Amino acid sequence: MVRTLGVAVVGFGWMGRVHTQAYARVPHHFPGLSLRPELVAVADEVPGRAEEAAAQYGFAAAHRDWREVAADPRVQAVSIAAPNFLHREIGLAMAEAGKHIWIEKPVGLTAEDARAVSDAVTKAGVQSTVGFNYRGAPAVAAARELIASGEIGTVTHVRIRLFSDYAAHPEGALTWRYERERGGSGVLGDLASHGVDLARFLLGEIEALTADTAIFLPRRARPTGATAGHTRATGGELGPVENEDYVNCLLRFASGARGVLEACRVSVGEQNNYGFEVHGTKGAVFWDFRRMGELGVSRGTSYQDQPVSTVYVGPGDGEYAAFQPGSANSMGYDDLKVIEAHHFLRSIAENTPYGATLADAVHSAAALDAMSRSAEQGAWVPLA
Repeated sequence: MVRTLGVAVVGFGWMGRVHTQAYARVPHHFPGLSLRPELVAVADEVPGRAEEAAAQYGFAAAHRDWREVAADPRVQAVSIAAPNFLHREIGLAMAEAGKHIWIEKPVGLTAEDARAVSDAVTKAGVQSTVGFNYRGAPAVAAARELIASGEIGTVTHVRIRLFSDYAAHPEGALTWRYERERGGSGVLGDLASHGVDLARFLLGEIEALTADTAIFLPRRARPTGATAGHTRATGGELGPVENEDYVNCLLRFASGARGVLEACRVSVGEQNNYGFEVHGTKGAVFWDFRRMGELGVSRGTSYQDQPVSTVYVGPGDGEYAAFQPGSANSMGYDDLKVIEAHHFLRSIAENTPYGATLADAVHSAAALDAMSRSAEQGAWVPLA
């Protein structure tokens, strides 16, 4: 029997739209799911944005204040896609109101914020999903199984990269993303958080790390009006960029493996260059988000001069079969959010966590805090 679940979206920038579209697509890709999302409410503080969303997507109600969503008994589950500094306050309020939470990373500005929301969710007995979308790629799921099977031997080291140019233009507006108080830790929270989650998802817990950070574009112009995404601003008052453009980090895993994680938001010539290279004693596996349905795999008994083959993921890998009938058919970023939406709704339907949860967000946030401390101290920092 299929039942309806009232859902709301708080924050309707690009990510709020992606969440909304994912809710609409879930029944088509996962028809066996026992819940059907109904778009009950949308909230955004920018004048007119919520009303526009309601008109375009069919939300029953539009609000400027997210507190009206928390008070709405029709809303049973909420997507939180507001700016980072609001995540803790909104997450706590929604959990205390008994609403399930699908929240974007990073969950707040610090590990303490993520822990507070996680504790509130546990206390309320509601389900949570966190926006670590790259672990949902079928190729990443296939790589995890390959590593766990021992086909590449014992993992020795991994390199994870997340390079982008979204903040590379010197006229990029000085929005909340570049402020400590509202944006938190810059590229650490934005991109390195994904890198930490991929590292843990593939190789297990991180035992210790050491990091270095930098700000390469120290001043930007303040915007004169409402912004969405990564807009430009010229002629405005210049202000300081307070958080990191770049981070590199050495990792030690509990397994004994070593790792390198590097992330940058001002990499000219790089557009969403995200991926990993995992090396073992008998082989290796490689993934590039821009070729999302492929893996480079080296396995065998040659060791030296051992070739790398391109493997196309297919219906047996992750959630691929919900989207395409045969190998090498392309999937895209929005499909990963549909997979997240499915995990979220399935968690609610079965009262069992699926996919990335707030516990994963706490681990990621703890690693980001450790990176910040390491960069300040110039030393290795253990992770409890």
